[in-house]
Amino acid sequence: MKSGFVAILGRPNAGKSTLLNALTGEKVAIVSAKPQTTRNRVAGVVEVAARKGVHPAAQIVFVDTPGVHKPGSHLDRRMLQEVYAALETRDLVLVLMDATRRVQLEAAVGVESQVSKARPFDKLRAGSGAPELSDGPDAPKRERTNWASEDEFLFGLIRKLDCPVFLLLTKIDLVPKDQLLPLIDTLTRQFNFAEIIPVSARKRDGLDILVRKIVDTLPSGERYYPKDQYTDQPQRFMVAELIRESILVETGEEVPYASAVVIERFEEPPVFVPRKKGAVPARLPLTRIAAAIYCERDGQKAILIGKGGAKLKEIGTGARRNIESLLGTRVYLELHVIVEPNWRESKSFVESLDWRNQLERLGVEPSTEQAAEEEK
Repeated sequence: MKSGFVAILGRPNAGKSTLLNALTGEKVAIVSAKPQTTRNRVAGVVEVAARKGVHPAAQIVFVDTPGVHKPGSHLDRRMLQEVYAALETRDLVLVLMDATRRVQLEAAVGVESQVSKARPFDKLRAGSGAPELSDGPDAPKRERTNWASEDEFLFGLIRKLDCPVFLLLTKIDLVPKDQLLPLIDTLTRQFNFAEIIPVSARKRDGLDILVRKIVDTLPSGERYYPKDQYTDQPQRFMVAELIRESILVETGEEVPYASAVVIERFEEPPVFVPRKKGAVPARLPLTRIAAAIYCERDGQKAILIGKGGAKLKEIGTGARRNIESLLGTRVYLELHVIVEPNWRESKSFVESLDWRNQLERLGVEPSTEQAAEEEK
């Protein structure tokens, strides 16, 4: 059997989350047309059955990462920290490039030196598996603001890697095929990719080839997760993300980027014990959830609530449908909005949004949470 971690890198809106969901067949990561939708590392686990004469069985752990972009706040720097953390434990890296977008790679001078100054892979913060970005003389905050382009910084990152790197041209269903060759030529001048695979996650074009090439590349090993587990995220975090996805869909301007969601109450229904063999409950059980939506200004709060609470109701209705699909229960969802001025610059607040830290505060180990979900 083969197994390993595959990090997914790319610029914002490169289609990373859409690809992850298509590969797993589950809604592992939220998706929207707005950039910077992904804020955390999100793992999606794919079991690959053995094909005689083609490849052995495998477990692929895909790790979606925030889009590589110039940081303008502590939240942005934390998101880039998540990228670095994903690159700490990887057997293979997928670099996604949107085939519909012009690539900015004109000025490659200085990229290597900027990445070296950032030292992304050698200074890990204890217990997190991620480099500290804001403390000490080697902090890369200032150097990264001088990127000639985000594409160049992305290529600077992969030049520091010692593992195979695949180039994936995404959204190929939206461009004529004769436009792909010049793009491939431009990108391969920058890096010697192990594989170049055009894909369309929406139409599933190229995904079978991608999985086969990944299995060929991964080392032999044992499973990292149980066979039927498709993500490392606890349900509480997935619920918070589904609420945030609804905010992304229902609001515009700066509101989505200034919003964060924290689950305050998550009351699961009691386990149904049938009195007779084969009996089923008359109605699906009810899960009660209360969540706080944080924003930075009173004006943003007014937009989130809307006239007479109409916008908050729309956000809740959209989120509840997806949460019910995730949990397989009815859901009573209570939302309220809190103004936390300038929270994106608050290190303590940003750190508190990480689901691993949230579980710590609840006194639950991540492995314990996952085990409890598996027992259900």
